[in-house]
Amino acid sequence: MPVLSAGTGLHETLALLTSQLRPDANHKEDMVFLKDVFSEKSLGYLMKIHEKLRQYERQSPTPILHSAASLAEDVSSTKHARMHTHTHKQGAHTPHTLPKCEAVLSVHDTVAQKNFDPVLPPLPDDFEDELEEESVKIVRLVKNKEPLGATIRRDETTGSVIVARIMRGGAADRSGLVHVGDELREVNGISIIHKRPDEISQLLSQSQGSITLKIIPAVKEEDHLKESKVYMRALFDYIPADDKATPCQEAGLPFKRGDILQVVTQDDPTWWQAKRVGDSNLRPAAPPPPLILPSGYLPSAHPRPPLLPACLPTEDCDCEGYFNGQYIAGLRRSFRLSRKDRSGSLGGGATRDPTDPDFATYEEVTRYQHRPNERPRLVVLIGSLGARINELKQKVIAENPHRYAVAVPHTTRPKKPHEKEGVEYHFVTKQAFDADALSNKFIEHGEYKENQYGTSIEAIRSVQAKNKMCLVDVQPEALKTLRTSEFKPYVIFVKPRVPESRRRRSAATSPAGGDHGRVTDEDLQEMRQSAQQMDQQYGHLVDRVLIKEDSASACTELRGILERLERETFWVPLCWVRT
Repeated sequence: MPVLSAGTGLHETLALLTSQLRPDANHKEDMVFLKDVFSEKSLGYLMKIHEKLRQYERQSPTPILHSAASLAEDVSSTKHARMHTHTHKQGAHTPHTLPKCEAVLSVHDTVAQKNFDPVLPPLPDDFEDELEEESVKIVRLVKNKEPLGATIRRDETTGSVIVARIMRGGAADRSGLVHVGDELREVNGISIIHKRPDEISQLLSQSQGSITLKIIPAVKEEDHLKESKVYMRALFDYIPADDKATPCQEAGLPFKRGDILQVVTQDDPTWWQAKRVGDSNLRPAAPPPPLILPSGYLPSAHPRPPLLPACLPTEDCDCEGYFNGQYIAGLRRSFRLSRKDRSGSLGGGATRDPTDPDFATYEEVTRYQHRPNERPRLVVLIGSLGARINELKQKVIAENPHRYAVAVPHTTRPKKPHEKEGVEYHFVTKQAFDADALSNKFIEHGEYKENQYGTSIEAIRSVQAKNKMCLVDVQPEALKTLRTSEFKPYVIFVKPRVPESRRRRSAATSPAGGDHGRVTDEDLQEMRQSAQQMDQQYGHLVDRVLIKEDSASACTELRGILERLERETFWVPLCWVRT
């Protein structure tokens, strides 16, 4: 960096600052903002004025005389009186009587006497009444081409234009000068009292570089958005354009089931502000972004009666839906009652079950990484028709039996000569099996050819006690039992890739499991419907979707997932790790 001389001014220093900053991929927007601010001529003029004032303060000049004009007038009068007898000089002007000289001396005296402050008029008689009037604040914001990051609405009672919401990280929020509830009076000197909200929004969006707002502050100016560390996994898809109750669709975040959302604030009773962090369905948890991007609003998990379209409050906003590569989240707080039409409402003490798709909203999550002293996570495989997940599980375990194992099931059928207790099955009596079933010791159980079969919770614990990763394939209904902090299950949904017709299926696999069975178009349609139905009912509980092209590629992908589970960080429900 070049050495600055002692006499280098502040505005020269600022001019050199941006040229010396090294580019940073994580702070490109900050660099652009700084360059735009420092390149403005008005800032340069302000810096020069600042330097002159500082120079004046350092020198601290004091006037020798506070009445130079009076002294000059006295000198001129005395000199004129002495010279009035000389007729050849009677018409001459002395230098002190010149109009320009008199004006300079008058200014000198005004500055010396500090007589340059405006003289305020006397206080009116009704001064006490005027104190009750609302104060006005002038706010000047400097922004690039970015939106202001605020929504406005018109108060139905007073007709005033009110700031309805502030987008986290936007220009208005960064300034700290604009707050929810502030009344907006003017934009760049233009009165907006009689303008429509859409006209005001257009006026705000057209302002480039800087924007001046005349505002009547809200009562509670100290209330400001605070950064939150609450993360939610979305358990449903959301399209703001389809939401008739959103007051500002431009502020909506179209997210998908499985997206991780950071809730920035829950101060608003109707909306939450949030931003999207990552997708837990497709990749491990990513570290939080270094730059806090603008955010918007998110529907909470609490239901309320749906609003009729005619009763919906409307807002106009200067907040584009796509900002710096990310959508701004702007969603209604109470969006989702269920996928079905319901009458009535839930009781205040009702508890939502995340395994119930009709109540699927959000699940609070946190980052989790397996530690060496902990038991391995349980891996749960669920599959649609034709997935053949048992074959997939057995192949992976056979390749690495010292790391992976299955939970040995219980059965009431007689033991065959080649079978060993605790290897293929735990052989028990029907009475013992029924007693365990009544005690809820099985994660699932059923009957086949008049014999009972079931997988017990204790069998899973036995595998984990050996520091092996336990792989189980169950019916999706068993997820409700397995989703606990003890097992921390990682759920993999295996579904076969189903072609449009059997002509395009080169290596057909029948739904029944035969390698060379003839597959009809009806079979393919049944497999497709099975996958769709399972995804609709249980997809919100799935951590990974494995599309099975063939057995070899599916085994390779499954092995990769199991290896990453031991070393990478993933999103899990907060209640699993909270102590």
